[in-house]
Amino acid sequence: MTRGAPYLLIDAGNSRIKWALVKPDGTQIAAGALAHGGNDRPDWSSLPTPGDAWLSNVAGESVAARIAALLDAHWPQLPRTTIRACAQQCGVTNSYTAPGTLGSDRWAGLIGAHAAFPGENLLIATFGTATTLEALRADGCFVGGLIAPGWTLMMRSLGEHTAQLPTLDANAARGLLDADATSGGERRGPFLAKDTPRSLSAGCTLAQAGLIERMWRDLQDEWQVPVRLVVSGGAVDEVTSALKVPHTRHDSLVLSGLALIAADRTLADGA
Repeated sequence: MTRGAPYLLIDAGNSRIKWALVKPDGTQIAAGALAHGGNDRPDWSSLPTPGDAWLSNVAGESVAARIAALLDAHWPQLPRTTIRACAQQCGVTNSYTAPGTLGSDRWAGLIGAHAAFPGENLLIATFGTATTLEALRADGCFVGGLIAPGWTLMMRSLGEHTAQLPTLDANAARGLLDADATSGGERRGPFLAKDTPRSLSAGCTLAQAGLIERMWRDLQDEWQVPVRLVVSGGAVDEVTSALKVPHTRHDSLVLSGLALIAADRTLADGA
């Protein structure tokens, strides 16, 4: 890597690819996102040449090939590193029985969260294709987590595996939630829908919120200290609309973690 050159960071999740170009000190130069399965291409033509690329990819080999083709089209000689979770890195300790089996996105997100909220106990909730939870102590120890179907996947699964329930996509469900939110007056008591689509959208939203609130309360009871709930992901607006506990939004934990990993590895390599 050329000393002082920016890092190209790429977070390939199950639904889309996010990227950012950042300086070694973490200052962002540019960022963007593109969906899987389309012909979208990032506009990298006017960007300064990065020193290397750092990737987290949980979307499989076809997405890896697409990313490689995009990089080859702009910077064919660019060094590339696809990260993997490990036992310890950037102040975070991985308590998984087999540390390398933790998803690279979750690992980078833990590192990003530990740096963003130093000295705090955290519950990190990410609402993507899957909903993931990570419990991170203030000393940097990741003690474990949970994985559940994501908000959209819950609704789609009900539609696909029942005879009479509709298959709601995210846009349709958001429309129903938005309509209910703007119908006037503050909702009191439990939300009980009066039609099937609203029953689905609200039920899956509350299922997500209930999972998060239960884990947050259990952690506070177990650790006997305040726990900050940090939320992110594509369905964050919908799920947090139903949360009744304090929470903090952070939309770039994985990319932030990738930047820290890149800087740490570069320093270790003596670049």
